[in-house]
Amino acid sequence: VPVAEDASVGTVVALLSVSDRDSGANGRVRCWVWPASPFGLEATFAGSYSLVLREALDRERVSEYEVEVRAEDGGAPALRASRGLRVPVSDVNDN
Repeated sequence: VPVAEDASVGTVVALLSVSDRDSGANGRVRCWVWPASPFGLEATFAGSYSLVLREALDRERVSEYEVEVRAEDGGAPALRASRGLRVPVSDVNDN
């Protein structure tokens, strides 16, 4: 679903669930968005995150974002996984 270019900062764009079946440090997961974009992650509760809008959007500048959510566990060596997301921006001020 496209995100309107006039969406408020803090708008939830997607809900994500991340899990690791290990215990202790190996079971702790760290997540982030790559590359830098107007989106960020907020932990909502154990293993759940919201992809939220952190900056105003301008469809005339960027009509679609390709973001990757990366996750890494606390093991040594760390195990990593990623998932790509496409976030289209809808225009609200064209005539």
